[in-house]
Amino acid sequence: MIPIITIDGPVSSGKGTVARLVAARLAWHLLDSGALYRVLGLHATRQGVALDDQPALIRLAENLPVVFREQNGDTAVVLDGEDVSAEIRREEVGEMASQVAVLQPVRDALLARQRAFALSPGLVADGRDMGTVVFQDAPLKIYLNASAEERARRRYAQLKEKGFDATLATLIEDIQTRDDRDMNRDVAPLKPADDAVEIDSTSLSVEQVVDAILDEAARRSLV
Repeated sequence: MIPIITIDGPVSSGKGTVARLVAARLAWHLLDSGALYRVLGLHATRQGVALDDQPALIRLAENLPVVFREQNGDTAVVLDGEDVSAEIRREEVGEMASQVAVLQPVRDALLARQRAFALSPGLVADGRDMGTVVFQDAPLKIYLNASAEERARRRYAQLKEKGFDATLATLIEDIQTRDDRDMNRDVAPLKPADDAVEIDSTSLSVEQVVDAILDEAARRSLV
């Protein structure tokens, strides 16, 4: 059995950053499932495929020319030979990902690829349905949340640091819209797994969240 820690949560809850740090501390593999949907949305748009064209999206998902490369302590996302790590973090690409993620056949097409990341010595997987759908038997499931306002502030700081234009009010509205769509969609709605450990990071630092997860993993004898 490969030990797996899943970290689910809404957009900009910090799950990606936390997952990377937990994986680094444990020297485990990392799955950023959201990156797959972002890459698919970007690839579809570049190929002129409508984001509601299920048959075409399935074909793209099954043959998605993407690789993940560890690079200077981070993960580079390479699509068809191009590093799109920064491109897929743009707000409009996140919106693309949200649209394709509601389509069950598209999710099915990416499921096997996600599960293939479970390799020794262990996996940290972050996303929106890692604990509820993809890795239902994971021995430790985390649901990471924060207030919409705090998540917007964090996202605003990230975008400004990378040189992207953004307004706080717009980000709050976008996050609330994404939350509503993700939590109320018919396909794999965003919610904590029944056995998830829920962490509200609104007033916590990244280091405090990472330590809490590692403490729980140790308590369960996963590390």
